[in-house]
Amino acid sequence: MAAINRDDVAHLARLAHIEMSAEELDRMAGELAVIVDAVKSVSEAAGDGVPATSHPIPLSNVFREDEVGHTFTAEQALSGAPDSDADRFKVPAILDED
Repeated sequence: MAAINRDDVAHLARLAHIEMSAEELDRMAGELAVIVDAVKSVSEAAGDGVPATSHPIPLSNVFREDEVGHTFTAEQALSGAPDSDADRFKVPAILDED
């Protein structure tokens, strides 16, 4: 079992500004000890011959290549717009500018 005791938990709780009862401190000491032991066992499983990984399966780029496809002319793009001005969409102003 890891060497996490009630005093360690009380110190951490003070640093984090968390109020804990005596019962909570005792329970949390046991839970944190189990967590530390689990992390320690995982650390021991990876020996010197095992390379570090950031993901359990290999990843590859799944994006398709950019290819120019069908494009609209300005006239076609603006054909359904409620209002336009000089080949641009015209929208209501949202800022008060003089």
